[in-house]
Formats: sequence, C-alpha cells, structure tokens
Amino acid sequence: MSIVTIPNDQPFLDAIAQRWLEGPGLTHDESGLIVVPGRRAARSLMEAFLRQLDGEAALLPRIVPVGDVDEDELAVSGAEALKLPPAVEPARRMATLAAMVLRADGAFSTAPTIDQAWPLARALAELMDDAERVGVDLHEKLPHAAEPRFAAHWHQTLQFLEIVTQAWPLWLEEQELMNPVARQVALLRAQALAWKDSPPQTPLWAVGFSDGMASVCAVLRAVMDAPQGCVVLPGVDLSLPEDVWEHLPDSHPQAGLRRLLVDLGVKRAELEIWEDGLSRNVLKERASFISRAMLPAEGLSDWGQDHAPFKLDGLTRLDAADQQQEAATIAMILRDGIRIPGREVALVTPDRALARRVATELLRYGIVADDSAGEALALTPAAVFLRLLAEAAANDLTPVSLLALLKHPLTALGTTPGNCRASARRLERVVLRGPAPPPGMAGLRDALGAQGGEDRAEAESADRPDRPEPLDGFLNRLEEALAPVRAKRKGTLPDLLTALVQSAEALATTDEQLGAERLWLGAEGHALARHMAGLIAFTDILPPQDITQLPAFLLSSMSGQMVFGQRVLQGRDGEALHPRVSILGVLEARLQFADLVVLGGLNEGIWPPATDPGPWLSRPMRTRAGLPSPERLIGVAAHDFTTAMLSAPEVVLSSAARREGAPSVPARWLVRLNALLGGRGQILPSHPALLWQTRVDQPNGPARPVAAPEPRPPVKRRPRRLSVTEIETWLRDPYAIYARHILKLRALPPLEEAADRSDIGVIVHAGLDHWLQSGRLDAASLNSSLHRALSERKLRPALEAWWRPRLSRIAEWVAEREAERERPQSMKVEVKGDLTLNVPAGPFRLRARADRIELNAEGKATIIDYKTGTLPSQTDVQQGWSSQLVLEAAMLAQGAFADLPPAETVSLLYWRLTGDQEKGQELEVPKKAEDLPDLVERSLTHLRRRIEQFDQEQTPYRSHPHPDKAPRYTDYAQLARVPEWSVAREEGGE
Repeated sequence: MSIVTIPNDQPFLDAIAQRWLEGPGLTHDESGLIVVPGRRAARSLMEAFLRQLDGEAALLPRIVPVGDVDEDELAVSGAEALKLPPAVEPARRMATLAAMVLRADGAFSTAPTIDQAWPLARALAELMDDAERVGVDLHEKLPHAAEPRFAAHWHQTLQFLEIVTQAWPLWLEEQELMNPVARQVALLRAQALAWKDSPPQTPLWAVGFSDGMASVCAVLRAVMDAPQGCVVLPGVDLSLPEDVWEHLPDSHPQAGLRRLLVDLGVKRAELEIWEDGLSRNVLKERASFISRAMLPAEGLSDWGQDHAPFKLDGLTRLDAADQQQEAATIAMILRDGIRIPGREVALVTPDRALARRVATELLRYGIVADDSAGEALALTPAAVFLRLLAEAAANDLTPVSLLALLKHPLTALGTTPGNCRASARRLERVVLRGPAPPPGMAGLRDALGAQGGEDRAEAESADRPDRPEPLDGFLNRLEEALAPVRAKRKGTLPDLLTALVQSAEALATTDEQLGAERLWLGAEGHALARHMAGLIAFTDILPPQDITQLPAFLLSSMSGQMVFGQRVLQGRDGEALHPRVSILGVLEARLQFADLVVLGGLNEGIWPPATDPGPWLSRPMRTRAGLPSPERLIGVAAHDFTTAMLSAPEVVLSSAARREGAPSVPARWLVRLNALLGGRGQILPSHPALLWQTRVDQPNGPARPVAAPEPRPPVKRRPRRLSVTEIETWLRDPYAIYARHILKLRALPPLEEAADRSDIGVIVHAGLDHWLQSGRLDAASLNSSLHRALSERKLRPALEAWWRPRLSRIAEWVAEREAERERPQSMKVEVKGDLTLNVPAGPFRLRARADRIELNAEGKATIIDYKTGTLPSQTDVQQGWSSQLVLEAAMLAQGAFADLPPAETVSLLYWRLTGDQEKGQELEVPKKAEDLPDLVERSLTHLRRRIEQFDQEQTPYRSHPHPDKAPRYTDYAQLARVPEWSVAREEGGE
C-alpha cells in the first residue's frame, strides 16, 4: 500500500512530474498510467511533464481523467462492463422527466409551464445523481425521509418524488438504459474489480483527489493495492490536532480529504510526505496562517495561545466599491504583474460575470486573456442569436425585438453583415422609430407605405461605407427568411425548434457563405448544435406549445450548460492569447501554480456559493435519506480557496461592497482572516491598484474647465426662415437652432414610443378644431369630439383609460368658458401665417400656425393658444422670452395670415387644458391690456435686431447663453456638452 501527500506549499503537479520521472516509470517497456480527477488536471499535468523534461525525449504515462472513464479509456476488462446498458442521453432524460412533471397536475397549486417544468426536471435529475454518487437507494430511503412532525407539504412532496423512486426506474428498465452517473459508478466499480483481480504490473498512480464518491474510493483502493500503485493527495493538513481532525464539519476545507481517508481506511498518521526542493518559505508560513484561520469552532482556542504576528508577505486585499471597479482594478493588477518577463498571472473566480468584465478591461491594454473556465451556452453568440429570433417571432416583430435580431452580427439575409445592418438602420429610421407599427410583416409594410417613401440620400450618407438596399427588397428578404418560424404559431416543440433553426440559417446566410456554416461554427456552435439536435429529437413527448413559450424554454433548457472553447473576442480578431495571463474558474484553478493570483468575487453567495438543499428535500430530510448536506459545497469551496491562497507567492483577495446595485457581504473566510489578524493588531494591506484605478481616467494635471461651444458658421449657411416657436428657442438656446437648421441634426424618436404630452396636445387640438368647425358648441358635442380624437390616436389602453375622464373635464371647462364669452364675428382655427422681413443680409421669413384667431364686429382680433403643459409667465411674455402670441399678433397686423385681413389684436389668451382638478385655466397676456399695442410693435423691432445681429459672422450660436432662461429640455444638450461647461461656470461664479 502506498498513499502519500504533498504539502500545499509545493507546486503539486510539478512535484508529481518530477517524482514520476525520477522513479521507476521509465524503466519499463510500458509507460504506466496516472488517474486524475478531471480534464483540466490532465492537461495541466501534461504541461508539468513538458516543463520538467525541458525539451528532452521521454515515454510519458497515459493520463486519464476519472470523470471520463469508459471501456476505451481505462480498458475495463471485467465482464460486468460489457453487460452495462448505455447511458440515457441528457436531452432525452430531461424531456422525459419534464413530461412526468407536467403530468403531475395535483402536485402544484398551478400547472407549470414548459419553461418551469424543465428546471424542475433538472432538479430531479440532480437528486438522482447525488444519490447515485454516494450509493443511496432512493426507492428505499425517500419514503422515510419526512418524520410525522414535518409539515404536510413535505409529505406531499415525497408523493410527487415517486417519479424518481418508481416511474423513472421503470422507464429506464423498459428502455434498457441507465442514468449517466449510475453507469459511471458501475464502470468505476468494474474497473476497481478488474485491477483487484489482475493488478497492473506497470506504475499506476492516482493523483489530486481531495474528495470522492464511493466508486472513486474503490478505484483508489485498487490503485493502492497495485504492485506499483500510489495515491497522492494534495495538501493534507498534518498540523491539525487529532481531536479537531476527527470532528471536522462539512464546511471545513479539509473535510473532504478526511472523508476520503476514512473511506480508504487510512489514518492520517500513516501518510507518507513527499517534500522536494520545490517549496517556498513564504508559502510554508502562509500555509500555517491559513490552517489556523480556518480552524473549526472546536479549535478556535488555539487563536489565543500564541500572539506572535503572522508574516503576510505577498498577501494583499482589494476592497472595491462595486463589480465594475473590482474588474477594472483586477485588470490593472494583472497588467502590472506581467511587466517582469516570464511571470505568470491569473484571476481565479467562480463569478463568470466578473471574469467577462476583467477580460474586457484587459483589452484596454491590448491583452487577450486565456479564459479557459468556459462560457455559459446561453450567452454564446449563436445561442443569443437563436433566442433573439425566438423573441422576435413570439412578439410578432415588435420594433425592439426585431432590431435586436437584425443588428446581431450573425444576421446577413443573403448580403454582407455590414450591408444588412445598414438596411436595418434604414428600416429603424424610416419605420420603427416613434409609435410602434402594427404587428407582423403586414404592419411593417403598412408603416413603410404611410411614410410616403424614404429619404434615400440621407440614408446613404448615414450608412457609409455600407450600402443599404431599398426597404421593399429588404422586407422581402426578411419575410422569406422568417417564413418557417412565423408559419408555426403553435405546435410540437420539435416542429417549433425545427422552424426556428431553418429561419436562423436563412437569416445567417451571407452572399458567400451558407448560414449553417456560420451558425454552427467552432466549439460554441458545435455545442449548440448538439443541444438543439437533442431537443428536436426527444421533446416530441411534451405537450404542444405556443410560440410565445419558446424564448423562455430555450433559456431554461440551456441553463447551467457551459462551453469550453476559446472564442476570439469581438474586435480582436487575429490576436493571439497572451501566454502568461489566465482567467480560471475554481475547478480549472485546482492544482495550478502561478507567480501572481487574484482571487476575485470573494462575497457570500458567490465564493462560497449559497447553500441550497434544492426544491425537493429540506436539510433534515436529506440527512435522513443519507444524501450529502449542502454544506459540503461550502467545504469544497473552502478547499479551493485555501489551495488558491497557496498557489502563488503573491495573492490578492478581492471583494466588492456592492453587487448588482445592492450591498454585498464579504466571504466568511475574509472575516475569519480579519478576526485572526485583529487579535494581533494586524490587517491585510490594501493593494495600491485601487489608487491606480481612481486615477487612470483622470486628466494629467488639474482639471481644465471646458468652454461652452460658440460655432460661427458662414452667414450664407445661417437659417433664413424660422417659426414663432423657434424664435423662443433662438432666444433661449441659439445652439439648438444651429444644430437643427445648420447641422441638420434631428433627434431620433425612441423605439415603441409611448404617448407623452405632445400626443395629448395633438388630441386636444384636433378635438377642439373639429368641434369649432362643426358649429355645435355644446359640452356634449365637444366631449364626443375629444373622445373621437383620442380613439383615432390609438394610445395604449391604460393610457387611454387615464385620459378619457380628463378629456371630459376639459370639455366641461371649455363649454362653460365659451358660454361666458362673447361670440366672435368670425373665427379661424389652425391658420397658417407667413411674414417676410427685409433686412440688409436678405429677406427673412417668419412662419406661424395659430391655434385660433377670432375677429369681433369691429374687426379687432383675439388670439387663443391651447396649452396642455406649463403656461408662460407674464414677465417672460413682457420681456420677450415667450413671444409666440405676441409675434402672431404682429404678423396679423401685417396681414400675414391667409384669408384674414390685417387686424389689430386686443387680447392674447392662453388656455391651459389639463383636465385635472382645475379642469382648465385662462391666462391673458400682458397683464395690462393697454400694454399690448406697444408690446406687439416692439416684438418685430427686437426680432429685426436679432436677425441683423446673427447676420454677422462674428456672432456665435451659444448654448444656453442665459442660464436663468435656459429651456427645460433640449435635444442637443449632450451634443453641446452642457453638463461639462455649465458646472465649470457655476463653480466659477458666472
């Protein structure tokens, strides 16, 4: 029997390679066999052999991951292996279990949907896998898992779990299949029996195991009993007192190793220690520190026995404010770590979101990290593409879902991806922005026809160098590609998924390459293809589904699946991975060594993970059934943490104070370290990278105020025509006039634009105009007219219900006001006006559209403007800041309104129509009627002066030149960088 341990302060795999090469392994004709826990350990051990050989030729052993054992890998020779049924395909198992869940109608308060049944089926599969790993017979144990005193719903749950105790075993027997874990356990036991009956005469080692199921222990016993067998355990803590060792809780990092030794029948004192010249003093001292910090409650008295300070060489803390700061700072640490040639650096974290952020931040420094921890299948580009297609089909091509699909890099529609995106951008500008078009392809075509054509010149300019095609042709391509998935609104899952794949391949086809070649390319594409093929093959037993269920089902079916392939990062095509920068998950980091390691995501719920007994059994029930406790996951995570702490001379412990906007709790191990060090007056030093990160985006030197923009375009480019409402904008924000009329910039309306005040204004204006023109000036007629205008606007039902009672109150107020007023001799509504002002630089046209102009018997005018928003102040009107009605009065005096003679205005009225408690409000400007003629006369004089002023090239179009009169909102504030220079102006006291 040979069982040894290698201390944690030594590079484990390098020590294994060195021992093998120095031992008897090379004296035989056959090379021997080394069994390791997983694929990553196998690759890393091979790399360790290559480092030790340093170019020399040698016959290396076979290295086999125990998790991948089958007849070919370990050459099982026992007759039992030949009798084993094949393992059930994962997709078939999930589909069958999901069907059983859906048939268990009485087990749930409401019938689960397919996307809810799938994770429940996954939980059932995991329950069976857990039981088979530890050798628990669920048929025997589950019925007695709930004591009579347990809540009634737990007994009901056990009745539901007859799926795994009766229905599922019967189905496996009928199909002559086995659960995958059950088959693996049987193969391992057969392998152990084969080695016991006929032990290999060549070297046989099992290395790196820190925990294991009963079948793995059987293999390890067979290895120990082989003539040249050896089991090598990583980092058994020999310093723990015996009484503490014998009672380690499941959450302790050494608990798995203790269980393994107990299962092997080996006492800790019997272990042989391999110590080579590879250890480092700093790691020896750190190993002692970590061992004491992780003592269970029974051993904490040791903390008070020795108050000598610990040596903390190479250990630092990184306490980031949030996830983004954590990622940016870690990237800086890794970048700094490779300044010295030959140094290897790594980030170790179970948080895949943090890993992606760090990989992105490293691109800032031109570093493409080797992220070998895998990527969630659901987040791979092809999977996202399929999900977006399902969303678009389920939502009947709503603007947001359709654009998300069309702008995905895989979408090409038979052209180049660039030209396809250019056509999508044209469709967005012409059709999809603003109020949502009617659903479906017919709705898109109707909306396109309602636009009256495309501004092709503007579109061509906006999309250079890509070439958008005419939208009629683009919609034809889109309709043809989406035909399969749009034709299947309801059906079996295989039919829906097949149609989805057909449309996806049509969408992904370019002018040079078939969509299937692009969609299923690489490791990610192959994994997705296998997943989709499995779903199509085995989900026919599930009930027919509506297509609206497809997006959630796809996401649910891909949940938890990882892809281990290196996808070239977007925008970095052709760049090689950096050979000395790695991003590892905790599984990939096991047994690895580097020069600098950052342990990221050290927060409760992340590392360690949250302990969850699952949806089916409580903790006491799992204990009664003989299943592993959830705390074993904490022990595994603790072991990963402690070994990672000893995997490099320099280690940075990183956590974030907030995650996803909510406060987070540091990992319990960090709290332990702080408590142990606090008793000695010590703290872990903070890494200086936090200071680097706060300064990296700061200017070099003191901040310099940014001046407000002052564009001075040539006079010939300056506008010669403005409306009366734009005159107000010209006074308050000249830059907006410059951006709109000289730069020709327009703000795009939002996608699926909801109704706002402008829509309500349109409704009120339309209703009042129709009412006044009808001649029936009673409240009932006005109420009917306003509600008809509301219905024609086609607002959302909730918003329409909100405005109907308000419109009724508006109708009531207007009718009352009209009854009180003197009837005019004549009246015009929505009347257009055009006045030409002759100035030195050339004629200038002033335009207007008056809501309502009334003429009395004397030919005197009253101008009324309807407002659904805020009314101007009397002061702003008299000072010229709100000049709309005053300018309209001046234009009327000049005869600028069609079909109206020149007339003097005797009253300017604003009607604020909101329908709230006040119903309506009337404001007459100016406050004194005798001031109106002078105000009207001065308005044109002031306007001429402003035109002449801006007809001089040295006059700039400033942004917000008068801060106290700045507009409440402008589309061009970001373009003018208002927040930057306005803060500087406020701080400067201007």
